[in-house]
Order: sequence, then C-alpha cells, then structure tokens
Amino acid sequence: MIQVGTNLEEQVFYIDRAMLKAYADASGDQNPIHQNEEFAVSVGLPNVIAHGMLTMALVGKFVTDWAGGSAAVKEFSGRFVKPVIVPANQRVDLTVSAVVTEVVGDRITIDLKATSAGVKVLGMSKAVVVK
Repeated sequence: MIQVGTNLEEQVFYIDRAMLKAYADASGDQNPIHQNEEFAVSVGLPNVIAHGMLTMALVGKFVTDWAGGSAAVKEFSGRFVKPVIVPANQRVDLTVSAVVTEVVGDRITIDLKATSAGVKVLGMSKAVVVK
C-alpha cells in the first residue's frame, strides 16, 4: 500500500560524453558547453555539463517507470540548482529517489531528489501521478 512517507526505490542513471553527443544530435542542442571542455571552462564552468533537459528526461523516466507509463503522470516539475558535470572518459551518476508526500484518492504526490556525485542537481522537484 502506498502511503505518505513511502520511499521509492532509488535508481541510478549513468551519463557520459557519448550520451551527451547522442542527446545533442537528437535534440538539436549543440551548445558547446555540453561537448567542448575548453569552451565550457572558458565560460566559467568546471567542465562539460549535461543538458538540463537530459537531466529532467532521466528523472522523468524514473517517474514514468514507477507510475506505469506517461499517461499516469499528471504533473512533473523541478528547478535546476547545479549542473551534472561530465568529465572526459568518465561515467557520472544521476541518482534519483523519491518519497510520497500526499495521497488523495488515486492521486499520489512525490517529492523527487536528484543528485550527481553526491551534489543536489534538482530542487523543488515533484510529480503527481494517478495509480
């Protein structure tokens, strides 16, 4: 039974430069901060960073997998608070977890937590699903 305080099972996604390239090609977002380390550093970033929408998509996958499909997701939101940093030749984690904060009939609200290398990357992130 799903009730307030229920913790959802954590899921870890791995992001590397190849995923960033594939996402850039699929989305059309060829901003060099996502692929060119020299450029990223020149604009004040610590390294190449993942696309924010890729981060949201992976968190969204966590939600839809738990909800049983996208049709069950009624609301989904979050605020970017830190970038996911993706050094060359490394896979970095995007670790997603959630806790149930409200149950009203068949509508379930979950607060989402997303971190990378132990750093919170999304804030005020939540979803409402119907189960």
